[in-house]
Amino acid sequence: MLLRRLCQLYVGLTLYGVSLALMLHAALGLDPWDVFHQGLADRTGLSFGTATLITGVVVLLLWIPLRQRPGLGTVSNVLVIGPTVDATSWLLPTPHGLLLRLLLLTAGIVLNGVASGAYIGAGFGPGPRDGLMTGIHRRTGRSLRLIRTAIELFVLILGVLLGGTIGLGTLVYALTIGPLVQFFLPLLTPSPLSAEEDDLSHQP
Repeated sequence: MLLRRLCQLYVGLTLYGVSLALMLHAALGLDPWDVFHQGLADRTGLSFGTATLITGVVVLLLWIPLRQRPGLGTVSNVLVIGPTVDATSWLLPTPHGLLLRLLLLTAGIVLNGVASGAYIGAGFGPGPRDGLMTGIHRRTGRSLRLIRTAIELFVLILGVLLGGTIGLGTLVYALTIGPLVQFFLPLLTPSPLSAEEDDLSHQP
């Protein structure tokens, strides 16, 4: 059981990195956090994956005043996704034509839903960004939906100011990722969901 969960965790995180690379290469807009990562990468000269990793570390440091404790999945999220994005981006050719870009976007979003269900369902702790949300929820008593919306609007605006890309993909991701994770998470969860995991599965 433990071995299966570990495999599911790392397969899920790897697929998550691949999904981000697909959406990045589609160049039709990214989800809020990745708009920020892209803007940070453009402004600093870092690779997208390195910007993702550094952001994950900084967000993880914000857990300290919130008294959040990272799990194996939390640390692995920081260490696995960034390098996977860079490796996949290096392997992917630049797409030509709108149809191919739309196909990459669609594949990236669906794969992101599968990957999210896999690594959350493995039960080794939330990623740094989701943990920030749940930590603020515990400390303030505000709803998860309100906190998530506020955080993602903030990073989206900051990402746009840094030069990150928004577009069709941003809207489609926001509308579909919640239902996708809600669909895949129960299929990939070996035990009943905690209240927080169930709430996360409803979030875009």
